[in-house]
Amino acid sequence: MKRLGGKTALVTGASRGIGRGIAMRLAADGATVGVHYGSNRDAANEVVRAIEAQGGRAIAIGAQLDTVHGVNALLEAVQSSLLPLTGNDKLDIVINNAGVGTSSSFEETTEQELDRLLAVNVKAPFFLVQQALPILNEGGRIVNISSGVTRIAYPHIMAYNLTKGAINTFTLHLAQLLGPRGVTVNAVLPGIVDTDVNAAWLRTPEGQAHASGMSALGRVGEPSDIADVVAFLVSADGRWVTGQMVDATGGSHL
Repeated sequence: MKRLGGKTALVTGASRGIGRGIAMRLAADGATVGVHYGSNRDAANEVVRAIEAQGGRAIAIGAQLDTVHGVNALLEAVQSSLLPLTGNDKLDIVINNAGVGTSSSFEETTEQELDRLLAVNVKAPFFLVQQALPILNEGGRIVNISSGVTRIAYPHIMAYNLTKGAINTFTLHLAQLLGPRGVTVNAVLPGIVDTDVNAAWLRTPEGQAHASGMSALGRVGEPSDIADVVAFLVSADGRWVTGQMVDATGGSHL
């Protein structure tokens, strides 16, 4: 039996990039996966088809996560669509990956932009876990996707950085809170990863050289590099790891 056989997982922001990589890996390990998307239904359905083509099970679930109403709508869809697919009434794995970024400098950031960053990157994971507690299995797994910018000073995107700092704090305290239920809670901190979000600047010779030069391993990260770390944390092998900020930057700026 695959190591996540019989498990049910929800991955937010799973229609592309790191989220897609995580969804694909968890499905390959045997989990039935809820592939959440914000607006790109076609991309999410393509992820589902890719999972099914590999013999896995998945379903696309759409919801906007910039309001608590959207979070509640996501969980209602989990209970009405994802859980019946598995025959279980509990979630085993929650991956808080969905997020929005910014290119605005500290001086340029507006109140509206900061409010959106906080809503999607902080408030949504907070209320998603809070509202999911009744359907989260004992011994479950929560992984929050944070960022290497919580370790590496990068003030050019200050507003985004502070939302990921909040996620690290959330992870630490949530791990203590849910420990008595056997639930582990960890954060994974990616560095620069080759995704569509970074394509405009990263997929150039200059961008590749710049990003590769940051890493002790001399290359740019791939979604699978992050997905493999997540897969360890949510498996039985990761049972004794909780409340940790796992650096997955490839040793950037050591």
